[in-house]
Amino acid sequence: MKFTICYQHNDFIIINKPCGISVQLDKVTSGLLMLALNQEAASYLSQLFQNHQIQKTYWALATSKPKKKQGKIVGDMVRSRSSTWKLCHSKNNPAITRFYSRSLAPKLRHFTLLPKTGKTHQLRVAMKSLGSAILGDSLYGGEKSDRVYLHAYQIEFNYQGENIMVNALPYYIPSLHSVTNLLKFLITLLMFSPYLPLVLMLQ
Repeated sequence: MKFTICYQHNDFIIINKPCGISVQLDKVTSGLLMLALNQEAASYLSQLFQNHQIQKTYWALATSKPKKKQGKIVGDMVRSRSSTWKLCHSKNNPAITRFYSRSLAPKLRHFTLLPKTGKTHQLRVAMKSLGSAILGDSLYGGEKSDRVYLHAYQIEFNYQGENIMVNALPYYIPSLHSVTNLLKFLITLLMFSPYLPLVLMLQ
């Protein structure tokens, strides 16, 4: 397994996982993953997650314009007949996701996703509900691509009095072999110079 250790503590490590490796995250999701190194740390971190005291920030790309550019997606999630998940209008035990988006280029949009709960396929279902399925996520109607463009970019929490914030860029580097991809890269660079790291998710 190829990964980079982004943060090392006596009790845990945080790695940057490439997509395609099946562990705690969705197999198709790349990015930060926290691994406890002992049972006590595992219990403590699990409690932080359960109490929503660990904030994770995800990046995603989509080719369809969303129903709204920013806001909150709230609703119960149930399994459909196709073994996928779907969002419901009921709110008995809802999945909650806050999101922001910006246009990068024609038919290419960047999303910042802030999940407040941690349910299976939550972000993928949330994006589908917006009408902007994640690029490459064919399971939920995303446009075909070489990978699913969902990346766990940042994690922030307090561990026994120590404030910890770690972020990591995707391993993926844009292919600039075509004129179209080069133009996308240059447009993004000019428009989003304060957000330069996100260009690393472009094709």
